[in-house]
Order: sequence, then C-alpha cells, then structure tokens
Amino acid sequence: MSGAFESYFMSLQDKKIAVLGLGVSNRPLVRLLLKYGCQVTGCDRTPREKLDSQVLELEKLGCTLRLGERYLDDVDAQIVFRTPGMHPANPAIERLRVGGAQITSEMEVFFELCPCTILAVTGSDGKTTTTTLISEMLKAEGKTVWLGGNIGTPLLNCIPHISASDYAVVELSSFQLMDMQRSPHIAVITNLSPNHLDVHKDMDEYVQAKKNVYRFQDQQDILVINADNALTAACTGPGQTRSFSRLGKGSVCIEDGVICRNGAKILDTRDILLPGVHNIENYMAAIAAVEGLVSDENIRKVATTFGGVEHRIELVRIKDGVRYYNDSIASSPSRTIAGLRSFRQKVILIAGGYDKNIPYDVLGPEICQRVKLLILGGATGPKIREAVEKCSGEKPEILDCGGLTSAVQAAVAAAKDGDVVLLSPASAAFDQFKNFMVRGEYFKKMIMEL
Repeated sequence: MSGAFESYFMSLQDKKIAVLGLGVSNRPLVRLLLKYGCQVTGCDRTPREKLDSQVLELEKLGCTLRLGERYLDDVDAQIVFRTPGMHPANPAIERLRVGGAQITSEMEVFFELCPCTILAVTGSDGKTTTTTLISEMLKAEGKTVWLGGNIGTPLLNCIPHISASDYAVVELSSFQLMDMQRSPHIAVITNLSPNHLDVHKDMDEYVQAKKNVYRFQDQQDILVINADNALTAACTGPGQTRSFSRLGKGSVCIEDGVICRNGAKILDTRDILLPGVHNIENYMAAIAAVEGLVSDENIRKVATTFGGVEHRIELVRIKDGVRYYNDSIASSPSRTIAGLRSFRQKVILIAGGYDKNIPYDVLGPEICQRVKLLILGGATGPKIREAVEKCSGEKPEILDCGGLTSAVQAAVAAAKDGDVVLLSPASAAFDQFKNFMVRGEYFKKMIMEL
C-alpha cells in the first residue's frame, strides 16, 4: 500500500466532496472515496430514470446523488473532482472555486500520487495508437506497465499495486489537460489540428490545454514533438526535446524507407503491420519516447506482431470480395484523411455525425482524390458535401442517408468485389451514439450480420 495514497484519502474523510460527472473514470473514484468514509455527492446531468445500474449502486453504497438538468445548482463542497468533459470555466465550478473549494480530477490526483515513471501522450490524432505502442514496447522489454487515462482505464485505484520500478503510460485528452498542474516525465504530442471546438472557446484554448502535458516538466524531463506539424514544432519544454519527422527534420526520421534514430537504423517501415503513413508516424513518436528504455529488437518485435487498436482502421470482415473497415475513432477531418491515405484504391466512404464546430474544407480535396462513393449522414453531412462540391475537377457520387443504418445498407448495396467500405465519419458520434466505440460496435454488428 502506497503511504502517499493512504495519507491522501485519509485526509479527505472530514471533507465535503463533490464528484461532477458519473462516467467511466469517476465511478471507481466514488467507490474509493466511500471506502475511506468520505461524504460524497455525485452529480450527473442524466435523469434518474435513464441511469444505469452501476450509478444507482453508488447510491446504495452511500453516495448522495444530484441528477437531471439542475444537477449543479447549490452544490456545496470543499473538494471537487471535475469530469474531463466539463469545462473548468463552467459557472458552477467557478462558484465553487470562488467559495474556496479545491478543484481537481481523478487524473490530477493520479499524477500526484503515482510512485512510478509516467509517460503521457496527447495530440489531435494518433494518441491512442501511440500510447498503446509505447505500452507494448515497454512490455516487450519485460517492464510492468499500467495503461490508462483517456484510453479507457482509470488508474487511480491501481496505485496501491504500482511499484516504483513500473511504468504508467497514459493517454490525455485536452479536456483532462485543461487545468492540470503536473506533467509526466516523458510527454508526447503526436500532432495538433482543429478539434473539439464545440467545447473549447477557440483554437488557442485547445492548443494551450495540450501544452499542459509538458508545461510543468523540469530539466530532467523529456518532450517528444512532431517536427512536421507547425503547432507542435513550436513547442519547447524545460528539459530535453526529441522530435520525429517523415521529412527528415527530427532526431527520429526516415531514410530510404527505414526509421532511424540519431542516425542509427531502427525499423524498416515495410515491417510495420499496421497500414497507413499515419501509423508510421505513430511508430516514430513511440520510438522517440522509449529511447533508452526499449531495445531495437523489441521495437521490431512489436512492429511485426501488433495488429492495431479496435475502431482504428480495423478490418471487420471480407464479404463477397468486399473489405469492410471500422475507423469509428475518426471524429475529425484529419483522422479521416489519415484513414483514406491508408488505402491504395478509391474507397466507399461513410461519413458524418455530430458537429464539433470544426472546419471541413481540408477534407474536400482528399475525398475527391480518394473516394468513389461518399455516403453522408448526421449534422455534418451537409458541411462535408459542401467541402466536396467546392472542389474543382472530378467528384465522387454522393448519397445522403439519415443515419448509420441506412448508410451501411447503401454501402453494402453499392459495393462490388474488390471494393473497400470505410466507416470514417470525420465527426463525433454524439448525434446517434454515446461515443465512437458504441458507433463502431454497431457498424461491426451490421457487417457481421450480412
């Protein structure tokens, strides 16, 4: 049992604690606080009749629930755990802060109490795959690795089982980073492009949130940046900066199809099992991050065996000669562009979804070049259509479908032997689904039932 962990939670016993948001990351936190005898109020916008059994179980364990549209009204607390999706400038949080409450989060406390080396990855695209690659490389080297954060596994509860010699590898979103006051020993920024502008007030706020991943580092720490991306190339931390570049500008770069680090050949790109140039960049970022921690041999071992992360250009099935790919993680134009560039042929693309108020102009030319049939739906469907129709030259056929069900049916009806059908929405899933994972699972279920 970590002494710091025990001391921290013992110190909370006499405090009024509010946990804002009762999603995946905060539920284990509430259980932990209740275990230590804390007075916990759990606040969530979801009305009682729509709550799942796990949240209602928290009430049985002693958590006071505040639910529905007015769930933040008159909340009284000394310590507030903010859910990642809630803006730190939310009026209710500001009121609590002005009243003297300490505002923190599950991830902030994890950084404070974690006894081992932390490597953290953020960015607009590629962060989940890069985080997973770093974890796989460290495990191949025989290290004990704790993988979590925005990737789906809350880690705070795990601290009593983490040793100083272990490694924690975490994915961090801009939402988690917005008010973070700590940075990891090794920080990676894969790239930066417009995203989540439905939550962030502007692009600058989004970029500044991402920079918190290294803002609190010291001279002994390491920052890994993408030298080919103008926004990340401008980032400099207080410690060592490592860069990766497909264009030969970084300490990790490509020479004649081989990824090299400081001039030494590490990995032939042809040996990487994952398709797409963007995955080569993900490998380059991971190779830069694990320098001095993982042997070249084990890096190559991962490259030739790792088949990828679910919902990221995931081959679902080959049916009647048609290959169906699930790229539901693609919630922005840049991610969909990366997905399209992974194929040597023109594809049937299913796109559209919830509108995060990000521009789609950059997507139009890529669709014209790489898509034979574009099937659209959701709030962003008209924006994507407009981006395509603005382009000069040849354009793909465009079909407008209301939802994912009819879009998949249209794709299946149009596909012929040799075609690729790609779900890569360039949009969030919230218009029809809880998240991109649920959207991807629904797509896969439809394809497997063909």
